[in-house]
Amino acid sequence: MGSPTGFIEFPRVELPHRPVRERIRDWREFDLPLAERVLNEQAARCMDCGIPFCHVAGCPVLNRIPEFNDLVYRGKWASAAENLHSTNNFPEFTGRVCPAPCEAACTLSINAKPVHIKHIEYQIAEWAFRERWIRPLKAAVRSGKRVAVIGSGPAGLAAAQQLNRFGHEVIVFEKSDRIGGLLRYGIPDFKLEKSVIDRRLEQMVAEGVRFEPSVYAGRGVSADYLRRFFDVVLLAMGAGKARALNVPGADAEGVHFAIDFLSQQNRRVAGDPIPTDGPGMIHARDKHVVVIGGGDTGSDCVGTSIRQGAKSVLQIEILPKPPEGKNPETPWPLWPRIMRTSSSHEEGCERRWSVLTKALSVHNGRVTHLHGCEVEWYRGPDGWQMREKAGTDFTVPADLVLLAMGFLHVEPEGLIEQLGVARDKRGNVIVKNWMTSVPQVFAAGDTVRGASLVVHAIYQGRQAARAIHDFLLKQ
Repeated sequence: MGSPTGFIEFPRVELPHRPVRERIRDWREFDLPLAERVLNEQAARCMDCGIPFCHVAGCPVLNRIPEFNDLVYRGKWASAAENLHSTNNFPEFTGRVCPAPCEAACTLSINAKPVHIKHIEYQIAEWAFRERWIRPLKAAVRSGKRVAVIGSGPAGLAAAQQLNRFGHEVIVFEKSDRIGGLLRYGIPDFKLEKSVIDRRLEQMVAEGVRFEPSVYAGRGVSADYLRRFFDVVLLAMGAGKARALNVPGADAEGVHFAIDFLSQQNRRVAGDPIPTDGPGMIHARDKHVVVIGGGDTGSDCVGTSIRQGAKSVLQIEILPKPPEGKNPETPWPLWPRIMRTSSSHEEGCERRWSVLTKALSVHNGRVTHLHGCEVEWYRGPDGWQMREKAGTDFTVPADLVLLAMGFLHVEPEGLIEQLGVARDKRGNVIVKNWMTSVPQVFAAGDTVRGASLVVHAIYQGRQAARAIHDFLLKQ
């Protein structure tokens, strides 16, 4: 350990952002990276705590956090990059968009501010690209086995890279016109610029991974084709079935799923031709925007709406407002359910909790207002339940309503139904050692877990790749 008293000597330095007035005028990332000297001190705060809860309880991909913190403190950036990439294929993604459960599990979090793990990870990855330490790692021997990966989100990409490095021929099929899945079309550019994805894809192509965009597995290619021409099929399609709003007026023009709104803006930033008027255009300019859903996707809708020039933005959440600071219901080292304010919220928006949407008003086919009420939560015989609070009905203007209420499960129509793989009662694909109920068909990521974090998807992609490799060795 480089500095056993670093956590006493150096306070946590929070990551600065570009000024609000500046960043809401463009779509570039808003973080301002810390200088190397400051970063060395932040890494020195890692306290050699004996049991690294950041690693064993906090990090889903099992990054060796104390090790790379020590390497950064000592200025051994190349070794830190090698260490980090041994567990995480894409630290440049997680260093930007992961909510950092590792920091919540940091021992310092018990009574102080945690180590700046997420930003150190980000900096290691950026340093490695800048110094050109990220190079193609080609398999020395090819197995002659072929694997089809369905979906190019973090699970599919991680599995594809690992399988290719094991020596198998890997072809990734993606229904969208570009590779990246929700990394590309579900996360705004101000959080993850798409050049970050492209440079990693360049490495994977050089290593031998083949990408087939604009191919909808189950339509463009059938399940029968995949099973006949590939030794293994890996389902990494995500959990694309969004939770709908079932109230009067929910089918009106101007009511959209968050993913449709976000993906259209990402395409707009990429320079794609987008409708400039009519029902095909989803845009917040000069509109009263209501975002239903208080999670990260809802926050992304807030930041996007503000950049598009919304007249007002209201974000509502049916759950109660979380407590400030510590929450005894989620003690350390668990991920704490506490009040969080994102960079998008700082840019200007009203937030309300314990709100139920009851109906939407519609005029000439378009949504005009949202009608809701407040609810109270109580413990019933079946757990937490809610009831409306009398006299709390309200109406707010709503020219654009964005549904960010989460995703249910993988889209069953098409490939899932054609393959006939078993699913659980929640709609997720069931696996045993990552193989589904159909021989030679594997699954990983949100397809198995349901909507979750990028870092969970990367870990499952890596685990599934190992299971597939072991399976192919026996064939």
